[in-house]
Amino acid sequence: MTTNNITNQNLANREVCDLIFVDYATKKPFLNLDFANVSTTELTGESTFAYGGAGHPKRVQFAGERGGTLTIETQIQTVKLWQLITGGELHSSAKFIKRVETAVDEAGTAITLEDAPIAGSVTVYAADDDCGVELEHTVTGSTVTLASALTAGASVVVYYMKEVSAGVQRVSVKSTSFPKAFTVYGDTVMKTENDELLPYRFTAYKAAPQGNMSLSYSNSGDPGSITITCDLLADGDDNILDLALIEE
Repeated sequence: MTTNNITNQNLANREVCDLIFVDYATKKPFLNLDFANVSTTELTGESTFAYGGAGHPKRVQFAGERGGTLTIETQIQTVKLWQLITGGELHSSAKFIKRVETAVDEAGTAITLEDAPIAGSVTVYAADDDCGVELEHTVTGSTVTLASALTAGASVVVYYMKEVSAGVQRVSVKSTSFPKAFTVYGDTVMKTENDELLPYRFTAYKAAPQGNMSLSYSNSGDPGSITITCDLLADGDDNILDLALIEE
């Protein structure tokens, strides 16, 4: 196949792009995103016109503000993907609230928790008054002692904060967190009218993820999805986007 034939081939696409995000500043690979369902590239520009004559017709066009977007839709999520969108920092510990429904001991005063709560975080209620009137107590280690005894084996609800530092990946998003810029390499195939599959590549030289992310949680319907939108900027050499069809 000659280069001229490639140039004049009629092509169509019905496959998503596999994407590699490379940190724009460090030039190091950051994320291999090979699990998207949709990847869409859009180029944009603004046109301004000089007008003149009767009827105020357009006479001369000026084009500028070249840019675009790269939009990715995925039902698969990773911690690195959350980092990419939010610009948040990665930590190896997390604090969260835990709710336990348990019973007091035979004396009616002691409650033993599975783990030691964070100091000052324990709240205790009678099981039939959840989030109602708090029961006075003291805490030593993982043992909660009620100030007034209940019936032996009475049910109580305990809320407390716990910290986990093993097997945790937490993305911390602050008001000062902003996404990094990336160079994005896309890889898919185009199909010709001659039933040939041709490798297709694109390079987005400086893609800046928008800081918008919607996480949905539902017990019915399709699995939740995330949409990532990156603004396409020009790099130091004015490059925005390359589209390459490769002869095999």
